[in-house]
Amino acid sequence: MTSNTGNNPPAHSGARSPGPSYQDLLDQEVNPVPDFLRENTNPYLGSENLSVDRYLSREFHEKEVEHVWQRTWQAVCRETEVAAPGDTHVYDITRFSIIVTRTQAGTLKAFQNACLHRGRQLVDENGNYEKFRCPYHAFTWSLEGDFKWAPCKWDFSHIKDDEFGLTEVRVDTWGGWVFINMDLQAPSLLDYLGVLPGHFERWKPENGYKAVHVEKVIPCNWKIGWEAFIESYHAIATHPQILPYTEDADSQYDVWGDHISRTITALGVPSFHLKDVTDQDVVDTMLGVSAMVARPTHALVPEGMSAREYIGQLNSEEFSANHDRELASFATNSERMDSILYSIFPNFAPWAGFHPNITYRFRPNGDDHQTALMEIIVIVQLPTGAERPKDVPVRRMGENELFSQAPELGESLGTIFDQDLFNMPKIQKGLHNVRSRELVLANYHEVRIRHFHQTLDKYINGEI
Repeated sequence: MTSNTGNNPPAHSGARSPGPSYQDLLDQEVNPVPDFLRENTNPYLGSENLSVDRYLSREFHEKEVEHVWQRTWQAVCRETEVAAPGDTHVYDITRFSIIVTRTQAGTLKAFQNACLHRGRQLVDENGNYEKFRCPYHAFTWSLEGDFKWAPCKWDFSHIKDDEFGLTEVRVDTWGGWVFINMDLQAPSLLDYLGVLPGHFERWKPENGYKAVHVEKVIPCNWKIGWEAFIESYHAIATHPQILPYTEDADSQYDVWGDHISRTITALGVPSFHLKDVTDQDVVDTMLGVSAMVARPTHALVPEGMSAREYIGQLNSEEFSANHDRELASFATNSERMDSILYSIFPNFAPWAGFHPNITYRFRPNGDDHQTALMEIIVIVQLPTGAERPKDVPVRRMGENELFSQAPELGESLGTIFDQDLFNMPKIQKGLHNVRSRELVLANYHEVRIRHFHQTLDKYINGEI
């Protein structure tokens, strides 16, 4: 990051929108508000500019490969996708490939995806395997990673079988997700996640199933895509259609430690940027459009009730009809409808609350620093007594296929992603034309971006 001698002094760091804050809305809740929603860290992390080289430079990409992707915990798949012995998932990140598998004993193992004979990738596709047999020369390992066999084994008397096991990497689970870390000296996943497991205990993400999973190559550095989803500041220009029911200007931003941050954007209330929006306007705009609310498309707000209260009631009725917990007496309106978006450094962002939870993952497209993979996943809570559906496989979208054309997402939600996608290549191109070679960030609305880059620097500089 680059120093900016023209920064405002820290005294200005407390500037906020004059509209009602998220905490003000929590004051109106009827049900008890959990402590973690009352946390308001009010972060100020300086006003330094960012160098455009972080997005354009191949050299910076190489630093990320060496210091970030090999040393951080990364979400790979759902536990239910590797539930049975032999179930195997392949996770590729830059030039590396990792095998995650369930052994015959029922434990999870993760290995570097390479045959120890001549280096051929050992497993090419997700699936169920009895053993790992190299397609090149048939060298074979067990699911536990033990070396078992090779043709003409008499010709390898110099190999000691008990020292020829597959190279393990660390594997652990949280919230129904499987995580890997190539750094054997890294802190435990629990330590890495900090406050996050405690915050999510109430929502039980491990009970959900994967209902949607689409992946698309996007024409920009992975960080450009990632940053579009960790601030709400862009909504007024990029997503104007959601402003009648989205309080973007008064979003709350929080950071904890190096790895966890959060945005909470209240729904069911109009943006502070708009004037003269009625409660009925809010409901008419939001119902049937947002993935976070119940599905009627026409409803009259009862007299004396706010749009936010009414939508919360509709969501509560829908949830309580299908689940064993009476949501009306338990959950806050915020948990029923708001965008509560956490992120886990470097590239994993799960929504939270009692509604279908979107999850984002971004990573370089192979070893290319100018394109990226964007993944949209939706985790849905399982209705009471229902048989768990099989997690859907990832679907790679076509180069010219719009998110709004993906039936899994629907036109309304897909349009929002299309609007984000439209910006991304324009940013990648525009960065070449910034004569100062520096980007300016808001002190508060873009504090999560600043937090992300400060953590990135810590890894690259060996401070973590």
